[in-house]
Order: sequence, then C-alpha cells, then structure tokens
Amino acid sequence: MTGEAWERYVARFDAAADAGDDLEGEARFVDALAPRRARVLDGGAGTGRVAAALTRMGHRALGVDRDAGLVAHARRRYPGVPYLAADLLDLDPVVLADEGFGDPFDVVALPGNVLVFVAPGTERDVLAVAHGLLAPGGRLVAGFATDRPYDVAALDADLVATGFVREHRFATWHLDPWHNDADWQVTVARRPV
Repeated sequence: MTGEAWERYVARFDAAADAGDDLEGEARFVDALAPRRARVLDGGAGTGRVAAALTRMGHRALGVDRDAGLVAHARRRYPGVPYLAADLLDLDPVVLADEGFGDPFDVVALPGNVLVFVAPGTERDVLAVAHGLLAPGGRLVAGFATDRPYDVAALDADLVATGFVREHRFATWHLDPWHNDADWQVTVARRPV
C-alpha cells in the first residue's frame, strides 16, 4: 500500500478508534478460541489493532505486516506490542525466534481480508506457512469478504492440501451462522495433533 491509499486506510482506522467504535470483534473471536496466555500471530496486522487487543486480553501476540509503514504506525499507536515488517511467505521459526517468538503459535489469525489481498495464487502457500508455524492442535482463523475471486471453495481445497481440518465457518465475527449468500466468511481450522 502506498501514498494516498495508505493514508486513507490509516485515517479510517484511526478515526474509528478515536470515535470509540468497536474494532475488536476479530480479537474477541480469537480470544474465545485460544487458551489463556496463548501465542498468537496476527498475520496482515495492518494498523495493529487486533494484536494490540489480544495483548491487552493477556495473550502474547505478534503483529506481522509486509507494509513497513503500517508496522511503524502500529508501533507508534500501540507501544509495547511487538510488530514485525515481513511478508507472511517469509516467516519461519528462525525469523520469528529473532523476534522473541521461537515457540510455535497456538493461533494464527488472518482476519481483515488477508487471504484475498495476498498475491493471487499464493493463498495455499500462505496457509502452508501458517500450518508450519502452529503447534500441533493449534488453530487458524481466516476471515474475508466473499465477493472476491478467492472464495470458500478455494479456501476449503487449500486447507485440505496444507493439512488443516476445518472445524467451523461463520458469516460474521459475531458467530452468525454460515449461509451460502453471506457477504463475509470466518473459518476456523485446526492443525491436527
């Protein structure tokens, strides 16, 4: 993200946070699934709000975004929460150990449209990286709009191909039941033990 688009994105979330809007639905969802004091990777962290909320909830969260400008913004807005400027495809245990996250994650969260914004054709690779970063029994949570070329059928195929077992699908972060006409999907999958 560059220039004017980046500024609009940051301004949108800053204004919503300053107005007291609820920006923590995704974090509450992940919190409900995670064990207490879980290690959580917030992939595609953007402005940092999900990692910050999870940290405040008592988890050990790391926000990762490939946009160094967004990571710098997140660090300023949420001091004390760790953020890393990196592409999700470049994450591995060595890179994460250098950031103090050497142990596998309990949850990898890919909330705000992450899978529909990665380079087309790399979605399965991103899921494979997530699978490799999770502890056995750990969960992946992915949410995205359903009006994009990457859809739930593609996600399901990629989950199977990367070794995940799908557990749940909802139409919102507030647990509304999934239906085929939903404009949003939230999927929970597990790395088998």
